[in-house]
Order: sequence, then structure tokens, then C-alpha cells
Amino acid sequence: MSRFFIDPHVFPCYPKSSRSEYQFPRRFTGAMRIASWHGWLLSTCGICAPSWAGVLDRFVSHSTNRLDAKGRVSIPATFRGVLARDGFEGLYVHPSLDAQAVDCGGHALLREIDGLLERLPPYSEERDLFSTALLGTSEILKVDTEGRVILTDSVKHHAGISSEVTFVGQGHKFQIWEPSRFLAHLDEARDQVRTLRKALGHRTAATD
Repeated sequence: MSRFFIDPHVFPCYPKSSRSEYQFPRRFTGAMRIASWHGWLLSTCGICAPSWAGVLDRFVSHSTNRLDAKGRVSIPATFRGVLARDGFEGLYVHPSLDAQAVDCGGHALLREIDGLLERLPPYSEERDLFSTALLGTSEILKVDTEGRVILTDSVKHHAGISSEVTFVGQGHKFQIWEPSRFLAHLDEARDQVRTLRKALGHRTAATD
């Protein structure tokens, strides 16, 4: 069993337990261990973990997994950790508005959608259109005990997914892509970011 020891010279606290070590359950790995450590420090010692612990509540990085023979795909472990802390039952998904990808998340994604709709006048055409595009086409996928989901035909059709899925973190949500489409999108995004950075640099220089 893995153990994490707290050095009293680094973290001057007095644990409530008579043992000065914290043992992680066997099922805890990677980001889940760090999150558990952060919670233990806060409840036991009254101190917070380093500031980088906040990134654990965001979907970051990207990875590619293959669908198995039953059409299931494993959600990356770090993404599963964020979903678990979000507390949403299952996985909320809807087709992206401007890409051949699918937006995925939980309560954080739904809060963003609700915030967008609340800024639009009730019963307005704009609100109805956004509601239809974001809520009317959404689905809730079941996540099994191994962290796998079965993508529906509509999800696979929209993203063009056949055998592999690329998971792309975007902070409060993540997207699923067909891998080759994501690589093309990434190249285009980098080109646009370079152009935008130059434009912002010119604007900053002009105002100085």
C-alpha cells in the first residue's frame, strides 16, 4: 500500500490521529492521490496544499483511447477525477456549436450553459435557438465502474468517430474528437493563436 509522509519541518501541524502518516486507498492513483492529500491537509492540519492543487478541478491536456469490442471507451483517469469531484451522475454531452466535436462535462458545463441562457431575454428567438442547440441535442451518457462510456450513434456521427477517441481538456469542460480531425484542428488553432498574438502585440505597442 502506498503511503505519504508529512514532514513536520515542512508542514508544522498536529494531526488528529496518533499516526503521522496518511494512507491512500488502493484505488487512488495519480491526481486522485493529490486531491485526497489536499483534503487531508485542510481537514487535519487546517492548511491548504500548494496553489497548483486548483488545477485538479480543471480538464487539461489531451489523450487518445481506442474503443473496445463492445464500443466502450475509457475516459482518461485525470478527467474521471475532475468528474468525480464535480458530482454529476454520468457524463453530460452535446454537439459542439462550431466544430466537429462533442462538448462533455458535468455541473460546471451546465452552469455555463444556464448562465448563457439567463443573459438572453425570456421567450426570445435567440434564447430558443441556443436552448435547442445546447439542451435539445444533449445526452447523458452512463459511466461504468471502470470509467468507460458507450458513445451513442449520434455522438459518433457528429464527431466522425469510428475506432479511436481523442479527449481534449478545455478547463470547465472537455471535448471528444476523431483523432485526425483534432490534429488538423490543433494546427489551425495554433496558426490563429499566432496571428492573434501578433495583433495583440501591435495593439499594445500602439497604446504605449
